[in-house]
Amino acid sequence: MAEAIVSFVLQRVGDFTTQEAKFLSGVSHQVEVSQTELQLMQRFLKDADARQGEDARVQIWVAKIRDAAYDLEDVIETYGLKVASKKKTGMKNVLKRFACIFKERVDLRKIGAEIENIIAKISNLRMSLQSYNIVRETREIGGASSLQSFERQQQLRRTYSHVIERDVVGIEDNVKEIVTHLVKEESCLRVVSIWGMGGAGKTTLAKQIYHHKEEQREEIAKMRDYEIAKKLFRVQQGKRCLVILDDIWSIETFNSLKAAFPLTCEETQSRILLTTRNEAVALHADRNGFLHQPQALNEIKSWELFEKIALLGRVDKDSGVYIKMKELGMEMLRHCAGLPLAITVLAGVLARKNTVNEWITVHANVYVYIRRGIGPEEEYAGASWVLALSYDDLPYHLKPCLLYLGHFPEDFEIPVKRLTQLWMAEGLVSLTQGQGLGEAMEDIAYHCLSELMIRCVVQVGETGSIGTIKTCRIHDLVRDLCLSKAEEENFLQVVNSSQRNEAISPFSSSMVTKAAPLGKVRRLAIYLNENADKLVPSRYEKDDHLRSLLYFGLKEWRRQCKRLILTMFKDFKLLRVLKVEGMNREAELPSEIGNMVHLRFLSLRGSNIKRIPASLGNLICLQTLDLRVEDSWLFIPNVIWKMKHIRHLYLPFFYRLRLSGKLKISTLHNLQTLYPVSSSNCDLNDLTGLTNLRKLSITLSSPLENLEEILKSTGSTLNHIRSLFVYTDLAVTGSTEQVTQIVSSCRHIYKLKLEGPTAELPRELHCFPNLTKLTLRRFFLKDDQMGIIEKLPNLTTLRLEQNTFNEDAKILVFSKGGFPHLQFLSLFHMSEVKEWRVQEGAMPSLRRLSIKYCNGLTTIVDGLRYLTTLRELSIEGMSSTFQSKLKAGGEDFHKIQHVTSLVFG
Repeated sequence: MAEAIVSFVLQRVGDFTTQEAKFLSGVSHQVEVSQTELQLMQRFLKDADARQGEDARVQIWVAKIRDAAYDLEDVIETYGLKVASKKKTGMKNVLKRFACIFKERVDLRKIGAEIENIIAKISNLRMSLQSYNIVRETREIGGASSLQSFERQQQLRRTYSHVIERDVVGIEDNVKEIVTHLVKEESCLRVVSIWGMGGAGKTTLAKQIYHHKEEQREEIAKMRDYEIAKKLFRVQQGKRCLVILDDIWSIETFNSLKAAFPLTCEETQSRILLTTRNEAVALHADRNGFLHQPQALNEIKSWELFEKIALLGRVDKDSGVYIKMKELGMEMLRHCAGLPLAITVLAGVLARKNTVNEWITVHANVYVYIRRGIGPEEEYAGASWVLALSYDDLPYHLKPCLLYLGHFPEDFEIPVKRLTQLWMAEGLVSLTQGQGLGEAMEDIAYHCLSELMIRCVVQVGETGSIGTIKTCRIHDLVRDLCLSKAEEENFLQVVNSSQRNEAISPFSSSMVTKAAPLGKVRRLAIYLNENADKLVPSRYEKDDHLRSLLYFGLKEWRRQCKRLILTMFKDFKLLRVLKVEGMNREAELPSEIGNMVHLRFLSLRGSNIKRIPASLGNLICLQTLDLRVEDSWLFIPNVIWKMKHIRHLYLPFFYRLRLSGKLKISTLHNLQTLYPVSSSNCDLNDLTGLTNLRKLSITLSSPLENLEEILKSTGSTLNHIRSLFVYTDLAVTGSTEQVTQIVSSCRHIYKLKLEGPTAELPRELHCFPNLTKLTLRRFFLKDDQMGIIEKLPNLTTLRLEQNTFNEDAKILVFSKGGFPHLQFLSLFHMSEVKEWRVQEGAMPSLRRLSIKYCNGLTTIVDGLRYLTTLRELSIEGMSSTFQSKLKAGGEDFHKIQHVTSLVFG
C-alpha cells in the first residue's frame, strides 16, 4: 500500500504548498525537491507492494519509504501552520518582533535541514533498490510482477465443469430462479449474472445450473485462441447454448472475450451465465440482464452445511459428544455469518477433529482456523486468501479506505456520513479522484464507498429516504482481512482493554506469534470497558507520530477523569483525528487541545464535557467539529469563526457563549452542515455567505425580528438547503407564522423535521418537488392537517412522534389515494391517537411500518390487509394484548399474515 500512501502524501503536500505558499517561502526549494524524489520513487512502488509477501527486504523497504513520506508531510505542514499562526498573531513590541525574526531564521534552517535529511533518506532508498535490483520500475515491466502474482492466485482458484461439489446446501430456489430466466424463450434477456463477495458460492451455483437437466451444452474442441471467438460465435448463432464465464474480475477482461459472443437477441437465443465479484462487470455485460446476488445462509442452512461436512455419520446424534459438538459448532458458526466458504473451511477443519477437546481448541482460535483452513494444498484451504484476492484487485486509492474500516468493532453499523468525514480528515480522498463538475469531497468519498460495495467487500446497511446509504458494515472475515493487512502495513493498531497485554492483534492466540510492527504507529483504535485503567496504553503514551485516535466503548468506562481526558495527549501534536464519544464521567477539555493544530476531525459527542477552552480557536484545519456533549447549556468560546476549513459543525442543542454577543459564523464559507443555529445566540444574517450549506438546523428560542429581511438576504443560501430541522420553544409566541416562513424559503429540501408547537403546516408544502422525508414531533397539529401531509407527491418516509396532533385529533385517518409513494411509516409515542383508520387505496407502496409506544391503540388497524406491499412490521412498547392478537391464531393475525417479517421489541 506504499503506492497509495506516497500518492496521498504527494497530493496533500501539493495542495498545502499551493494554499499556503506564502508561509513556505523559506523552504520552497527543499519542498519542491522532496516532491520530485517522491515522484521518482512512485515508479517502483507498484512492484514493491506486490512483492512484500515474497521478500523480507522489500517489506522493510516499504515500511521505511512509508514512514519517510509521512514524516515529510508532518514537517512541512507543522512549519507552515506555525508560520501562519505567527503571521496572524502579530507583534506589537519591537524587541519581541526582532527576537521573533531571529527565532524564525533559526527555525527556518532547522526545518530546511529536516526536509533535506528526509530527501536524502528517500534518495538513498531509491538508489539502493536500483543497485541491488530489489524491485523494478513499473514503467519497465508494466506492472508485470503484480500481474503474475495475481495470475498465480487465479490459477489456484481455477474450477472445472466436470468436478461436481458434493456438499451443497440452501441454493435450490436460487437454481430454479436463474434457470427460469435462462430458458425463457420469449425473453430478450442475453446475460444472467451472479454477483457477490468472495466465498458467497457464485461458482458453486453456476455449476449446479450447468448440470441442470433443462440446459443444452455444446462442447468446443480445443483450438488456438484466434479460432475460438469465431467458432463460439457461430455455434451460438446456430444453436441455443449456455456459456458460463466464471470469475470475471474486470470490464477489460469481459471486453477481451465478448467478440466470441453474440450480444443481441436478434443474433442468437443463446445465454451467458456470468459470475463476478464486481457489479460493474455484470452491468456492463448487459444493462438489461438479470442480476442475482447470493444471500448469506440462515442459521438453519448454515448448520445443515456444517453438519454435512463435519459430523454426518461420524457421531451418534443422541450422544453427549454430539450435543457438546453441536453447541460448540453453533457458537463457531456465528463467526462465519452465513458465508458458505467460511462454513465449509471451518467444517473441513473439524471433520478431522475427533474429540470434544480438539473442538474446544478450534473454538478458542476459530478465526485463525477459518483464515488458514487445513492448508492450501488440502481440500479445505483457508478463506483468507480467497478474500484477499478482492483486496489485491482494488485500485490503490481504495485499499486504505477499506483497511480504515478495521477501526470499527465487530458487527458495528458504521454511519456513512461519519465514515466519509474520517476518510477526508485522514486525507484518504482528494478532489483529484473526482469526476470534475465541481464535485465536493463528500461526494467523492461516497463514490469510493459505493465502489467498495460494487466490489462486494462492503455491505449496505440502512438506506435513506432518497436511496442514499446511511450505514454500512463488513463481514467478520473481511474485517479479519482488514486487520491482518493493516497490521502488515502498520496502517492501524487495535487496542482492546479486555485483553491483559494492552495491545493485541485480532488473531493473537497460542497459535500466532505477533511480530513487532515495521515502522511507526500512526493510527490507534482503542476499545474500552469498565476494567480499563487508563485511556492510552503505556506503550503509546509518548508516541508523537500518532495521527488518528478513535475510542469505542467509553460509555462503559468508569474511571474518574476530571482532568485526565486529553492531558496525556499533550505529546500527540500530529493528530488529524480524535474521536472521544460517549464518556459518561465528568471531564474537562484542557487548553492543551489548542496544540493539536493538525486536527481535521474532533468529536466529543455524548461525552460529559463541562468546559471548552478558548484555545479551540487554534484548530484552524478542522473540517468536522462535533460538540454535541451531554451537558446542557455548555459554554462555548466565540472562536469557531477562525476555522475557515470547517465543513461540518455540530453544536450542543442548547449552548451559551462565554462572552456576550452573537456566535460568529460568517467566515465559514466551506460549511455544509450547521447544527443548530439559535436565534438567541447567532445572527441569522451570517448565513448569507454560506452558499455551500446543505444541512441546517434552526432553534427558535426567541421571536425573530425582521425575519422577512433576514430571509431575503439569506435567500441564495436557503435555496441550496437539502435538509432542514426547525425546533420551536414552547414559550415562543407567533411560532407558527415564523416556522412557515422559514420552511417556505427552503423549497428544494429533501428532508424536513419540525419540532415544537406550530399547529399548521405551510400550505404550499405539496409544491416542494424534492421532499421525500418528513418528521413531526410535539407539533400539536389540527386534525385537518393530515390532508396536507398525505398529498405530498414524493414523500417516501414519514415519522409521526409524540403529540404530532393536538388532543382533539383522536382519530388518525389515512384516506384513499393518500401517500402514493410512502414506503416507511413510523408512529412513535402517539398517545393522543385512540383510533387509526387506513382506507383501501391508501399507502399503496408501503413496505415498512413501525408502531412504538402508541398506548391509545388497542388493536391493529384493519386496513393493513389492503397493504399488499408491506414486508416488515415492527411492534414495540405496546400492550401484551395488542401483541398477542397479531400472533398466529390471534384475532388480528389475518390482517398481517401477508407480512414477511414481524418483529416484537
